[in-house]
Amino acid sequence: MIVYLVPARAHFELYSEAPEDPADPPAPGDGWFRRWTHGAGARWRQMVDGARNGSGAGRLARWRDRLVHHVAESIAEQRTLWALRHWSAATARFPATIAPPDARAALDRLLAHARRHHGRWLLVDLAITAVTGPLFFFVPGPNIISWYFAFRVLGHLQSWRGARQAIDRTVWTLEPDEGLGELAALVNVPRAARAPRVAAIAAQLNLPRLAAFFDRVTV
Repeated sequence: MIVYLVPARAHFELYSEAPEDPADPPAPGDGWFRRWTHGAGARWRQMVDGARNGSGAGRLARWRDRLVHHVAESIAEQRTLWALRHWSAATARFPATIAPPDARAALDRLLAHARRHHGRWLLVDLAITAVTGPLFFFVPGPNIISWYFAFRVLGHLQSWRGARQAIDRTVWTLEPDEGLGELAALVNVPRAARAPRVAAIAAQLNLPRLAAFFDRVTV
């Protein structure tokens, strides 16, 4: 797996374009949590498809679709950590304008912060889910609030596991990258002026969504 240290204003962000691969169905002997996560993932993909197609009608349905879009964008940004759960070796590409020890230190800081952040919010959202599930049980229609926090639990759990794997077990190889070094020089350039060059760097790295990500983290 290749992970990119993308320069932002005064820090770096982890980035990759890991594919979204549906998990295999649980085996007959798997426990309840494995079955629950698989079922929740399948229902989540159905909800995202419905939100993208605008299948809902009415104010509540439009609010639900906006909420689903928000969570989907958050999950997309966590997919790098999710993917790291499965890798015992990975490559971190960093801007060629910084020294390898500095790149390694930045990588370690990002992973340590991710493990703390997602571990903390995992506990918070678990508690909220435990409350909202029974609280809204008798409300007619889908329990959107409870499902929202349940999906947050799943997202934070997978991200925490990915960060833990990357810190404790993954063997990292660091590679300098000239394109990322050029991105670092473009951080403070106005978006319109830098857009053609950022797009060219993204194409060179074969990362179609990098330009949009770079614009978000350099705001």
